Amino acid sequence: MSKMTNRQQRLEEDIQRVLGEMRERKTLHHSSERRMWAWRLTVRLSHMTKRAFDIVFSLLAVILLSPLLLLVAILIKVTSRGPVFFVQIRVGRFGRQFPFYKFRSMYVDAEKRKAELMAQNQSADGVIFKMKNDPRITPIGRIIRRTSIDELPQFMNVFFGDMSLVGPRPPLPSEVKLYSLEDRKRLMVKPGLTCLWQVSGRSDIPFKQQVSLDKEYIRSQSLWKDITILLRTVPAILSGKGAY
Repeated sequence: MSKMTNRQQRLEEDIQRVLGEMRERKTLHHSSERRMWAWRLTVRLSHMTKRAFDIVFSLLAVILLSPLLLLVAILIKVTSRGPVFFVQIRVGRFGRQFPFYKFRSMYVDAEKRKAELMAQNQSADGVIFKMKNDPRITPIGRIIRRTSIDELPQFMNVFFGDMSLVGPRPPLPSEVKLYSLEDRKRLMVKPGLTCLWQVSGRSDIPFKQQVSLDKEYIRSQSLWKDITILLRTVPAILSGKGAY
């Protein structure tokens, strides 16, 4: 009788222990779900805030800069043959392609002549094409490129949601083909009008360092950081450093 009682007692203790472990696991599961839900909510709110900021800022920029935009469009049209805008396919978040708008700063045959100039590419890494005193650039083009005025139409890309105000610059499909797996991390976020390496030296920054700075931004992005980069963009443009 005593042995039976001891067995029953051990059995009850085992059952209680199992039930306790099940309750503990259930509590941990619910706690994990709550943390995951809170994280998802934080990320969603962050994206919504960034998108709202992009829409308001880009719309105000287009309205306030409309006299300058009109003047530049007229100057481009009367000084060289071709369209006012240069539209090019670029690669955005997760590899999605979109039409990318700029004021035309080059002659209309610029893309055809690029192959002839590849030997003079001054980008040390060879992934992107950069060349000082590029002969394909028009006289007006040199001015608007140095002051980044040629990039102003991209406020429409921001408004439409293809780009953000701050983020890695959108690459060409031909450039993405040359990306390593590490380079492709730049495609995890929306591309931007300006970015960390744009305010740190622009085209003077080697490609690998551009990738490193973009990944640094992706890891630590926040609305406050975006505002800081936007504020740093103004003196970077005025200095003209690395603009070619």
